[in-house]
Amino acid sequence: MRSNVNAMYTANGLSDKEQCLKEYAPLVKRIAHHMMVKLPSSVEVDDIIQAGMIGLLDAAGRYDELRGAQFETYAAQRIRGAMLDELRGADWLPRSLRRDMRRIEAAIHRLQQMFGRAPAESEVAKELGVSLAEYQQMLLEARGAQLVYYEDFHSDGDEDFFDRHEFDGAANPMAMLQDGRFRSALVRAIDALPERERLMMALHYEQDLNLREIGEVMGVSESRVCQLHSQAVARLRSGLKGH
Repeated sequence: MRSNVNAMYTANGLSDKEQCLKEYAPLVKRIAHHMMVKLPSSVEVDDIIQAGMIGLLDAAGRYDELRGAQFETYAAQRIRGAMLDELRGADWLPRSLRRDMRRIEAAIHRLQQMFGRAPAESEVAKELGVSLAEYQQMLLEARGAQLVYYEDFHSDGDEDFFDRHEFDGAANPMAMLQDGRFRSALVRAIDALPERERLMMALHYEQDLNLREIGEVMGVSESRVCQLHSQAVARLRSGLKGH
């Protein structure tokens, strides 16, 4: 692919933008479908792809080989950035759904403390006072609540981000990720996930598979993959409470 990029490259960027769009459209689609597992069902993948194509064009106009980065690496960053900008500009996750996700996390935390193990879906549903079907629908609709945006740091009468997550005033997110104790706690939390959720997370984050591909491997629907992802993230956040 590098030779094709060189052929399109000029001192002013990538000159043949039509060829660039054709060449890298699969990259845009792959990033979009990979991102969809973290987004609510109300988000249309075509809208994300369209935003990504704009990001690709922006990358083609800005790319400078002298930076030393391969174009695909640079383009992927611009594509993801354009997709996230599109999401930030839309009311894509109502606060009611964020509250539902926090309720789920709290219920999982209580049951985890009570049972000393990962609670089953039916047990979480009972703790929430809803049917299993209603709980699974909450998981499906609340997917995307795990992504944090600037608006999350502001309160409109509800508890704000810092109250919910109990950060130390001097906390540094990068330092937290590099801290050996946090990494150990994360590994333990992942190991404590039910087998199917652990498999789903590995397929998504290690193998880079999208919803459809994960569903085919696990023999479930794309919506079920989304439910498992939301629940797995809720379990991890619950398990890492205090870190």
